[in-house]
Amino acid sequence: MNKDTSKSILIVFALTALLSTSSAPKVSPKIFELNVKASEATVKSLPLGKLDLNGKIVKKRIAKGLIYTHIVHGKQSDKAVYIVDIAFRSERSEADAIARRLKSDGFNPTIETITKRANDDPDRRPLGYLVRMGAFPLEKDAETLRKKLSTKGYKNLIVVNSEEDGGNTTGPWIVNVLEVTPKIFKGKIVPILGTGIVPGRERVSSIAARSKAIAAINGGYFVMGASAGTVGDLAGVSMIKGNLISEAFKGRTSVILKGLGRNVQISGVKTELTVVSSDGSKTCIDGLNRKLRHRRSGNDGNTISSNLGYQHIPCTNTNELIQFTPVFGQFTEAGEGTEAVLNSKGMVTELRNRRGGAIPRNGTVLSGTKDASDWLKSHAKAGMKLAVNTTILADGKELPIDQTTGIINGGPRLLRNGSIDIPAFAEGFFWRKNPESYYRFGIRRHPRTMMGVKADGSILLVTVDGRYPGNSIGTTLEESAEIMKFLGAVDAVNLDGGGSTTMTIGSKLVMHPSDPKGERPVGDAILIMP
Repeated sequence: MNKDTSKSILIVFALTALLSTSSAPKVSPKIFELNVKASEATVKSLPLGKLDLNGKIVKKRIAKGLIYTHIVHGKQSDKAVYIVDIAFRSERSEADAIARRLKSDGFNPTIETITKRANDDPDRRPLGYLVRMGAFPLEKDAETLRKKLSTKGYKNLIVVNSEEDGGNTTGPWIVNVLEVTPKIFKGKIVPILGTGIVPGRERVSSIAARSKAIAAINGGYFVMGASAGTVGDLAGVSMIKGNLISEAFKGRTSVILKGLGRNVQISGVKTELTVVSSDGSKTCIDGLNRKLRHRRSGNDGNTISSNLGYQHIPCTNTNELIQFTPVFGQFTEAGEGTEAVLNSKGMVTELRNRRGGAIPRNGTVLSGTKDASDWLKSHAKAGMKLAVNTTILADGKELPIDQTTGIINGGPRLLRNGSIDIPAFAEGFFWRKNPESYYRFGIRRHPRTMMGVKADGSILLVTVDGRYPGNSIGTTLEESAEIMKFLGAVDAVNLDGGGSTTMTIGSKLVMHPSDPKGERPVGDAILIMP
């Protein structure tokens, strides 16, 4: 039950942003401009849309061995309209019932059959049936319909742009690429936490500014709302400078940075954490630096679902035992239970009767409830020693760790050995009780952030603008994989996207944030440093 098993799909669906409307942001970012002569070419630049679509590619050298590429491809479709999505149902009969009710209320709905599923989903039936209405050139007219439907008692209505549906389109698209050639580049690529500790979030531009980064992108999935867990907690594996910050979830594909990021590996990552008492008793540690399991359901932006398949680990507990390290901050999460305070040598210096105490600067705290609490009381008494054992597996093989190792969570994989491979079902990005979640996340177009490796070891950090009507419509997961393949990647992975998608040169944005309020604070970032 690794990674707050409640963290299915994260759902904070840090993925939550992917369920928002496709309104154009109301905040205009300060777009980066570089006083370096740029090369510009008009080419058939991306494998997106019709084959005769041309695009412009502008390349600029940021540093020796670091090239920034800005791609504009396609054109706005004259068929783009705004639609009100009313309901998504897995059974046709349920969609028909909603349509009949709408007709009785004087509306004229349509039902679309969504046939596409995750590529590795063994179920080949239609994913579901989408009840929707309208075909408005202006978003405001769709909003008027949405409000009218709301007064009739219809809930959870979403206004969407038809070009983001995932079907045939002419675009347009804006893609930003940072390419690092390790043989030439003298700097490093490193992950960093927003705020410097687990709780809290910070904008990538702010992280880049305080770190004096050459460039940066957003990192992995994270908890957005307090009701879903610890805000800012990475919803998947995280390692910084060889220290494990957060446990893995469901073996998802992640980015492994070796040698200060000069060697990048795209692999499925699992973590196995156990603790052994000096009296010989052993138990499993369920999580790192987060709140205890939070079982909730729904996709309202602050809740997460716990109904996906869980990642296999060699031992399980009825209840949770969480390890807190100094990277969590000064204090553990408060509540009923028991805490064992360990010094740097693993000796228990204190056994607390409640959770919520100080975390020693050079030690750790094991915090448990119910059965885990009972285990601590019996096997973690003051003066006893506890050995915390951590194993990290990358594609099933134990990963050697040193002080230069970093890991950023992601998923699903996009490319494997040069071929498109998107195991969204296996990696837990599909929830059987709510197939709409995968439709919204994987099949529709959104802003995306990706990372990949070329055959020669060059490293690609890529963002696609989205929810930016008339400028960039975003990409599906498959289109994202096509982009990475076009750019020359042999292995690639999807990172957190939607409103989280960010790229900076220095601390200035080179893309357009999709959130109405502008750049979104995130849990972590990937920095290119001098």
